[in-house]
Amino acid sequence: MKTWLFIGLSATLTLVNTSCAIAGVASEQLTLPDLYEASIVELQHGLDARHFTSVDLVKAYFARIKEVNLNGPSLRAVLEMNPSALAQAAALDLERKTKGKRSILHGIPILLKDNIATVASEGMNTTAGSFSLLNSIVPADASVVTRLRKGGAIILGKANLSEFAHVRGNIPNGWSGRGGQATSAYYPNANPCGSSSGSGIATSIGLTAVALGTETDGSITCPSAWNNVVGIKPTLGLTSRAGVIPASAHQDSVGPMARTVADAAAVLNVIAGKDLDDNFTLAQPSVVPDFTKALDERSLKGKRIGVPRHIYLDDDITGGDPSIKSAFEDALRTIRALGATVIDPADVPSASDLLNTNEIFVVETDMKIQLNQYFKSLVTNPSGVRSLADLIKFNDDHPDLEKPTGYEDQSTFEEAEATDGFNSIYFAALASNKDVGATRGLDAAFREHKLDAIVLPVIGIVSVASALAGYPIVTVPLGFYPDNTTAVPDGPQTLFPAPGLPFGLSFLGTAYSEFQLISFAYAYEQRTQIRLQRKAFAAAVPITQLIDVINH
Repeated sequence: MKTWLFIGLSATLTLVNTSCAIAGVASEQLTLPDLYEASIVELQHGLDARHFTSVDLVKAYFARIKEVNLNGPSLRAVLEMNPSALAQAAALDLERKTKGKRSILHGIPILLKDNIATVASEGMNTTAGSFSLLNSIVPADASVVTRLRKGGAIILGKANLSEFAHVRGNIPNGWSGRGGQATSAYYPNANPCGSSSGSGIATSIGLTAVALGTETDGSITCPSAWNNVVGIKPTLGLTSRAGVIPASAHQDSVGPMARTVADAAAVLNVIAGKDLDDNFTLAQPSVVPDFTKALDERSLKGKRIGVPRHIYLDDDITGGDPSIKSAFEDALRTIRALGATVIDPADVPSASDLLNTNEIFVVETDMKIQLNQYFKSLVTNPSGVRSLADLIKFNDDHPDLEKPTGYEDQSTFEEAEATDGFNSIYFAALASNKDVGATRGLDAAFREHKLDAIVLPVIGIVSVASALAGYPIVTVPLGFYPDNTTAVPDGPQTLFPAPGLPFGLSFLGTAYSEFQLISFAYAYEQRTQIRLQRKAFAAAVPITQLIDVINH
């Protein structure tokens, strides 16, 4: 029997086969990736070399989830684990041996936000975090899940979220009735941002290889920034929303959350593309680019990057926070050093209107119609909820489950129920949003200043213009709040800001500019490596590694 001696820890774990050394044979070294930082490429290398299997990977991730999700710091990032994951992993291990890999995601575990449908026969729920959908049966996998399965990915489980993607009402980030209050791994009980909170938390500490989130306005961008990971919010219609519990067809998008730009690009490659079940996707270019070919450290050379100083209606786009201000100015110096011309200021002409848009009205109108359609599409729903009106009543009738102290609000639902559908007022509001976000917003800024991208720190309303326009954002780590930051309560159970909490940098573009944005984000990431500058707080760092599973 082989005995492995642990000899080092960095981004990888290196072990020596001591039985070989004792026998006088040259030592055999086995290098296993550290799951806290392991990339898809590293995992594929180990799988191809048969250093470990996808079954080992799933077991290791399950063990890491158990360490910190409800135990230890109780991060509540994961709602449920997939009881079929080990069987999927075993089948994919066999296929790797006999037929080879389907894609770069073959045998790679991925966590899904719990508003992304998976077939009930697999053993998981799709609930948006709400007891109103517990044990409901969806007619089929979401289209992005179908693409992931076709690429050989393993569905690891469902991530907690701000319930119903944070369109229920003014509830704290990261809370759902089913999942409870999710919190950041970078400071005890810290706000993880939302609504893709669990996807961000779990990815940040290696509870999964990668995750999917969804964004209506800021819901990939913010939890990526606040959890020290990379997020890609795609152009509206680049990824299908079919089978995703909806908020607004005019703003929802599905995108990857990962620890590196390369991993996020690899996932986007698999999930992007046209889908007859989501007609918004039919407007995308006929050929989806290979986003992994955007990984060019020289990509910023000769580019024009704009800084819209007045997007917050004042001269300080960092919200007055000195640590964010310092980090952002450092980022601009880095971007210049990478060969770009920084246009500062490069203001968005519609900035004065971004705090007074018709966004909520449009989302509420869309939500009522689309949620009613979603409920009616279910094969069954044991709660009896079949409409938005039923959902509101369910929450009122079950306050112990859905309206605990501090989490009572469902005013957005109530306002949505009062809307009158697609009428002239709605279409005027939709046109106004497009004018503010695109025509007089990002399109005008890009045209006037001849920009290749806009760059902003992730606070405040960085995502509003892109949400209204349906344009993409790529977010990467920017920095961390200093250790002397005062932790401030901002909800019934959460703190923000707090010492050591991450914040991010966003690259914004126009429609279908993901390839270029990914290239810029990659160049910045590779030069700075900011994610690696700080780990989560000690109790939130899982200790299970692949070697523990292999030895066991």
